[in-house]
Amino acid sequence: GDGIFINTAGVGVVAGDRTISPTEVQVGDVVLVNGDIGRHGIAIMAVREGLMFETAIESDSAPVAEEVLSLLEAGIEVHCLRDLTRGGLASALNEIAVAANLGIRLDERAIAVRDDVQGACEILGFDPLYLANEGRFVAFVPPDQVQAALECLGDGAAEIGVVTETSKPPVTMMSEIGSLRTVDLLSGEQLPRIC
Repeated sequence: GDGIFINTAGVGVVAGDRTISPTEVQVGDVVLVNGDIGRHGIAIMAVREGLMFETAIESDSAPVAEEVLSLLEAGIEVHCLRDLTRGGLASALNEIAVAANLGIRLDERAIAVRDDVQGACEILGFDPLYLANEGRFVAFVPPDQVQAALECLGDGAAEIGVVTETSKPPVTMMSEIGSLRTVDLLSGEQLPRIC
């Protein structure tokens, strides 16, 4: 080859002997997110396209290892974890639901989207559920461990949904006005690939 080749590898230790995977998700599990969503996608797009908003929208980019280790060290029975980078919250949850062969019901009122991000999405025609995030992840935990898990995750973490029996479509969301909305996988890309 006559170009630059970059290889990235992760080296680490598997923490504990538990399996954390979509196949471990169970009916009744609660879906938690560690903060507001959509900031990274809007922040990157604003820089790329030279867009200016009333407030500076900064990326949510942050390491998540400390929060994840906090969950594990507290003995939380984490069934599944997934970062919300590519495809955002909606894509991650659809992939998990399909792999687990279960449904997920979200509550729109519980999903934090900052007002400036929501405003930018409305102007640009984006849905924050599909925007990339760099410091956000979802965790699936049993209902009796939700409070302890939220304490591990700290400010901004929230309970946003619950796992249900298999459903078609696999992911639905109760809207702010009380209607049930399908949350599909995104067809194509909402934004050009960020990283």
